[in-house]
Amino acid sequence: MTTVILENDTLTTAAPRSLRTECAELSAAQFHDRYGECAGPIRLAGWSSTGARGGAFTATLEFPGWSRSVVAAGNPIAAMTSALYEAGYPVEILRFHQRHTAVGTATFVQCESDGRRGWGAALATDGAESSVRAMIAGVNRLG
Repeated sequence: MTTVILENDTLTTAAPRSLRTECAELSAAQFHDRYGECAGPIRLAGWSSTGARGGAFTATLEFPGWSRSVVAAGNPIAAMTSALYEAGYPVEILRFHQRHTAVGTATFVQCESDGRRGWGAALATDGAESSVRAMIAGVNRLG
């Protein structure tokens, strides 16, 4: 997997304006703690991608007591939304923001499930992986 380790405020400065305004008082570490990947019922256990824009990817998701591989081409958000729904985690993506930075692609998604809303954020070298990780962060925070 190609996860980027957060060493500075890259994630904070890449956030959409409304989220940056909402979290202006947070340090980079506090921002990551609030919106970045966290412990929860869903974990990305494996990732591979062709690396091409709109290319194919395989994501292995771990849920409590079982795992599932998602193989898809094109839009990772659509594939993950379907996979999460089938696994009992219905989620709607309300807002999506992605920005390329000097260290990778930062993705921010605002998720809603059962009337609860929350942001998830991730930074990875691959845009599709960043999207998947941000969705998982958002869904885990809603749980």
